[in-house]
Amino acid sequence: MHLSMEPVAALLFALALVHTFTAPHFERLAHRFPRHAGALHFLGEVEAVFGLWAIVLIAAMAVVEGGPQAVAYAESRNYTEPLFVFVVMVIAASRPILHTVEAAVRQAARWLPLPRPIAAAWLGLAAVPLLGSLITEPAAMTIAALMLAPQIFRPAVPERLKYFALGVLLVNVSIGGTLTAYAAPPVLMVAKTWGWDSAFMLAHFGWKAALAVLVNATLATWALRRHLPHADAPATAAAAATRPPVSWPLTLLHIALLAGVIAAAHHPVLFLALFLLFLGLAHAYRPHQDRLVLREGLMVGFFLAGLVVLGGLQQWWLRPLVEGMEPLALFFGALALTAVTDNAALTYLGSLIEGLSADARYLLVAGAVAGGGLTVIANAPNPAGVALLKGGFRGQSVGAAALLGGAAVPTAVAAAALWLL
Repeated sequence: MHLSMEPVAALLFALALVHTFTAPHFERLAHRFPRHAGALHFLGEVEAVFGLWAIVLIAAMAVVEGGPQAVAYAESRNYTEPLFVFVVMVIAASRPILHTVEAAVRQAARWLPLPRPIAAAWLGLAAVPLLGSLITEPAAMTIAALMLAPQIFRPAVPERLKYFALGVLLVNVSIGGTLTAYAAPPVLMVAKTWGWDSAFMLAHFGWKAALAVLVNATLATWALRRHLPHADAPATAAAAATRPPVSWPLTLLHIALLAGVIAAAHHPVLFLALFLLFLGLAHAYRPHQDRLVLREGLMVGFFLAGLVVLGGLQQWWLRPLVEGMEPLALFFGALALTAVTDNAALTYLGSLIEGLSADARYLLVAGAVAGGGLTVIANAPNPAGVALLKGGFRGQSVGAAALLGGAAVPTAVAAAALWLL
């Protein structure tokens, strides 16, 4: 089924990748042609790229194979991950959750023998990504991005340093979720099939990943030390003086809802019900909330859903590529392939290969998570971070080529830790 569509899907996937790298050009065209600025701004939204090309794929499938077949294919895809990332983004970015984490980071920063802004930036790039092993990577990405935005991703900071910091954040979140068996999407895809539990992950991946996270965060903080604000800049500080404080019962309710969503991560009916409860709570206590990131979350969900639709017809060329690699080549091959396809999809293909040795399994997953910060599509939480931070970049857009360059050093650190240690 869909054999005739596989080359078309591969072509559309390639066009989507090209579109990702050229998205900033559409933003520039929007300024040159104001009459069509709306459409050009939309085409310049990185988060819209894969959703748009997925619609093109479904339309092409309807022409080639018929409407019912196209609808059947679209309905056959699993959209749990896009829905989960959307829900977690919105709840984790709520004022009670963000205030709680900010307060914990400020307290921890007081204990470090560093100026407080430097300590806070370091904790945002190191501690919060590692926290992703408990609260899942999408939640960690959302919290870290909102905390770091007023500290690092500001117009006054040089672009090359912002791209380096963004690369560090994306890489650290990708590897920071490997201390447990349920928080990182590429690990989740293979954990049950290969019998990897959290004890296995901590022993084989976790301590190496934690070491790489600390090194990356230290490098980025040192590079940014002269550009950090001279005082604490929590994301919600501007509103803190004019809005009523968040009570501890309300904070506990938000934490309970976030914990419930994380526990029900594989059951969309359950976590969507909890999300509706959260929306009702947020509306009832509106003075205690900042603006909910519904638009950003929907755009990220659209991006990931498009990746699910387009990625479903890429196995015909990806799987033979993975199957034909020796263990060491598999590590570097996964590292490279992750840049052009979601790392969870890559490890899922690996889980389908029978007779894969223990070393090959490790190297496949290690390469996939190490390369998770190279592009926006490399890891599921990346679009969330980009959506929340792009306003701090020139033209309010994140360039794919610049991100690739910014992520090169932290990716090398992560790869070295997971390969050599």
